[in-house]
Amino acid sequence: MSKLATNRNILILHFTVLIWGFTGVLGELITVPALHLVWYRVLIAGISLWLYFLYSKKSIRVSKAQMLQYLGVGMLVGTHWMLFFHAIKISTVSVTLVTLSSVTLFTAILEPIINRTKISVADIVVGLVIIFGIYLIFKFEFQYFWGIIFGLSCAFCASIFSIFNARMVKKGSPTSITFYEMIGAWVGVSLVMLVTGQFNEHLWLSLSDLIYLLILGVGCTAVAYVLGVAVMKELSAFTVALTTNMEPVYGIILALLIFGQKETMSTGFYSGAIIVLAAVFVYPYLKAKLKF
Repeated sequence: MSKLATNRNILILHFTVLIWGFTGVLGELITVPALHLVWYRVLIAGISLWLYFLYSKKSIRVSKAQMLQYLGVGMLVGTHWMLFFHAIKISTVSVTLVTLSSVTLFTAILEPIINRTKISVADIVVGLVIIFGIYLIFKFEFQYFWGIIFGLSCAFCASIFSIFNARMVKKGSPTSITFYEMIGAWVGVSLVMLVTGQFNEHLWLSLSDLIYLLILGVGCTAVAYVLGVAVMKELSAFTVALTTNMEPVYGIILALLIFGQKETMSTGFYSGAIIVLAAVFVYPYLKAKLKF
């Protein structure tokens, strides 16, 4: 692949990551509760991907075993998004995005356990640094205690479904996997709404919420996913990992620009955030270059 094509793909990946970072801002702008927000998001994303399949004339058929697996992981994806948007509702976009960065820590711990491999020294070092950064955030932003807890919980879920997705994508189409995961997420969220008696609440949307949800479901989920997968096939895993780590940075900058004073945090928070983000950026370098 030529240098020009590589640079173009890197720019597309950065644009995709910027879109992902914008989801946190949309979570704050949309007025419906997190549960209903996710219900609409996965419904819109699922319909968008189905239309994509129709347009591209690609088959969505998978085996029964694969379908059950994809739907199950999809329910975990739905849980992750419910926790993510609830964290935003009860804290701030910045707090949620930084705590979500701890997915690197959880993956470093869980991946060797699930895949039965050894934990590397790099995993331990980076994990300890991230823990220290999160400790500082807890210390200086204790008023957002539950937001941080929900943010860490959504990172935990993201780590698990990412590990399973890495397995499943070796035997299945990434687009098909995502399509069925959206269905699984929608079914899971619908069951939660049904059990908690919230199915008939907040289903009527204001015009602004409808517009934001369409942007979230189509632009930030379906379209961004197709763009992301397309360039990830051409770029190295190291480049993808490093660029993806920009998501919280982009998200925090966008939140500061849009919400201003509301997103301004203490010096202690930014100290912790810098430590966490620095560790996340260093992690792929340690794994790819030092190999220990």
